[in-house]
Amino acid sequence: MSDKPGKIEHYEKQFGIIAIEKGFITADNLIETLKIQVEEEIQYKTHRLIGEILLDKGYINPAQIQEILDGIFSR
Repeated sequence: MSDKPGKIEHYEKQFGIIAIEKGFITADNLIETLKIQVEEEIQYKTHRLIGEILLDKGYINPAQIQEILDGIFSR
């Protein structure tokens, strides 16, 4: 296994932090979302991206998601 994260892993680690830095969500929103993500992985064996959960919770909108992704993938 490589020590260097791929694009998906990088996205997952950075998306929430960038959303906070941009003022789109709070740290509490991110913590709640991460808890949901882990619970779903354990309970249902499925993995949803942080952005998808934030959108479903109404904490972020599609334009904000795109702005974050544009920044991540333009690096």
